[in-house]
Amino acid sequence: MRLEITLLSGPAIIVFLAFVIFPVAMAAYYGFFNWQGYGPATDFVGLKNYFIIFTDGAFHEVLWHNGIILVLSLVMQGPVAVALALLLNQKIRGRTAIRVLIFVPYVISEVIVGTGFSLMLQTDGAVNELLKGMGLGFLQANWLSDPSVAIWTLMLILTWKYIGFAVILFLAGLQGIPEELFEAAAIDGASYWQIQRRITLPLLGPTVRIWAFLSIIGSLQLFDLVYIIWGQYIASTAGTSTMATYMVGNGRDAGNYGYGNAVAVVMFVISLIIALIYQRFVLRRDTAGAITEGDK
Repeated sequence: MRLEITLLSGPAIIVFLAFVIFPVAMAAYYGFFNWQGYGPATDFVGLKNYFIIFTDGAFHEVLWHNGIILVLSLVMQGPVAVALALLLNQKIRGRTAIRVLIFVPYVISEVIVGTGFSLMLQTDGAVNELLKGMGLGFLQANWLSDPSVAIWTLMLILTWKYIGFAVILFLAGLQGIPEELFEAAAIDGASYWQIQRRITLPLLGPTVRIWAFLSIIGSLQLFDLVYIIWGQYIASTAGTSTMATYMVGNGRDAGNYGYGNAVAVVMFVISLIIALIYQRFVLRRDTAGAITEGDK
């Protein structure tokens, strides 16, 4: 039995060690050096890189941005995705086509999405021209450069891009709820909204919590869309920079790969701590039922 387990899990473990654990260990190692990305790391600086990170006001700013993105992603995407999933779970005409249309943005490459929106949202881009042509010129804005607008622009793009994944996930969760529960509640005189509030949403809870966990981790590691649409310099002035863009800008682009690796380690630790806390206090109620008597 042990031989079979070893043979079956061995390749996956090797891949995991080679492409996850080893890079993390090397990042932690190079984070203790002033290293330019080539040749052996010889200029040992100890915890200096980490001291600079935690005392750098720019890092505090991007950490705050990540926190805003995290909260707004949950607040904006969650309720809308649940509402769409409940709607598309009904027997309505064309629901398959609607599901496909909602999910399509999720499978489009971030490069294509970022490039498209960066062109449309320029000051003289398609969005402002459309508003002007419709007689709504007063709604024109600097969607990408105005700090009071840019963060909401980013959140709308993220919502458009990733809400399809949440909807499909919630639809899958809804399929696991027995129809008999809805029928029994309807026979007892429960209204549609009472059924959703008392039965659907509580039973959909595990799926919502899993989605929230994925959304939190994705928000902490957000990079591609911000870097493509805003770039490292505009993002910092527009208030949309993240820890990942900070890492690239102050690591690779600055030629200080040792510092960049230290930032990567800090991102990893922050994500790990939040993941462990979330699992301990939020996902515990879902994983507790999976523990058998023999595991206790």
